[in-house]
Amino acid sequence: RWGKVASAVTATQLINNYKVDEIIFTGVSGSLDASLKVGDIVIGTELYQHDMDTRPLFNRFEIPLLGKTSFQTSNNLKLENAVENFSNNIITYIQSKKLSQFSIDKVQVKKGVILSGDQFISSKEKVLELKHELPDALCVEMEGAAVAQVCYEYEVPFSIIRIISDNANDDAPIDFPEFTKSVACKYAKGIVENYIKTI
Repeated sequence: RWGKVASAVTATQLINNYKVDEIIFTGVSGSLDASLKVGDIVIGTELYQHDMDTRPLFNRFEIPLLGKTSFQTSNNLKLENAVENFSNNIITYIQSKKLSQFSIDKVQVKKGVILSGDQFISSKEKVLELKHELPDALCVEMEGAAVAQVCYEYEVPFSIIRIISDNANDDAPIDFPEFTKSVACKYAKGIVENYIKTI
């Protein structure tokens, strides 16, 4: 489900009920980087809750009582290789006609900062604000940092992969439901299949 609370609940249930060894989170996000286009992939290295602001009690973005402003992901080289293998062979997972529908040609893979918050970012002004505060951010979504916090507190390794679905502004022409149904879910499936082969 959407949002930080829903994703935190799911992560907690997975950890408590199934004793998982690691959590890998996939989904879509809006680009905050001009070089990232629809269909590109971001492998998260660090996650911030961009809507966490308890000033003047704590610094902006700092999680009260944890003393952390961000959460690091696991350095999962096998997962990174799985992403690269998928992106280099995407045509075996998604029909070229469907890729063309969303102007996806060569899939770019980047590693970097991901922002999370209970807001759907859809204005250039908000994008500029986020980039001003956290200039290294590559994309923005609504769940990842919450799951990262749960994994940090339970000491469970965590990785996140996001597929760019839009440019986080008001002139993104994408058919979002169609993209998630016919493209993004196949990215997730393909990446996980490649990852399982390595373990």
